[in-house]
Amino acid sequence: MKTLIARVEQQCIWLVFLTWTVAASAQPTTLLCDPAQTTAKFTLGDVLHTVHGEFKVKSCEIHFDPTSSKIDGSIVFDATTGQSGNDGRDRKMHKEVLESARYPEISFRPDRIEGNVAPTGTSSIRVHGMFGIHGAEHEITSPIDVKFDSGHWTASAHFLVPYAKWGMKNPSVFLLRVGDTVNIELQAGGDSRSGPK
Repeated sequence: MKTLIARVEQQCIWLVFLTWTVAASAQPTTLLCDPAQTTAKFTLGDVLHTVHGEFKVKSCEIHFDPTSSKIDGSIVFDATTGQSGNDGRDRKMHKEVLESARYPEISFRPDRIEGNVAPTGTSSIRVHGMFGIHGAEHEITSPIDVKFDSGHWTASAHFLVPYAKWGMKNPSVFLLRVGDTVNIELQAGGDSRSGPK
């Protein structure tokens, strides 16, 4: 009888521990970006070569509830920091394409997740939200790989921005033709904390 009681007690303790672990892992989580780990790189092809550049992050705070897959917050990049390594080309980009003096922010506001996010390790999901650029917002869904590990997180995403279709000027000239779509590669990371926002 004592052995049976001991086994039942052990099972109860294990069940309580398992329930606590699941509940802890399912708490709402706030993701904060570390500027040193967060960049938005862009690639634009032309007939002669491919242009590479990047933007620096301005602010980032995202709230995620794993029990409901609800997500909100934003990640904002400083449009005025965009650079491709060529001063003349960058001046043209800021003045004629991005109009960054008038529209100084590029942002993404997530609002829905497709897929399951594991409390630890890497998860491949799709995130839906609004991408803001040049004074307007556009609906996008992007595949994202996100990893959680002991209070830290990282994420990587790749998506296309049809900038000409979205009302920005294509900077092509007679001898230099560039595409109407730019590739964006987002790398982000920082601290995560559990609990209500």
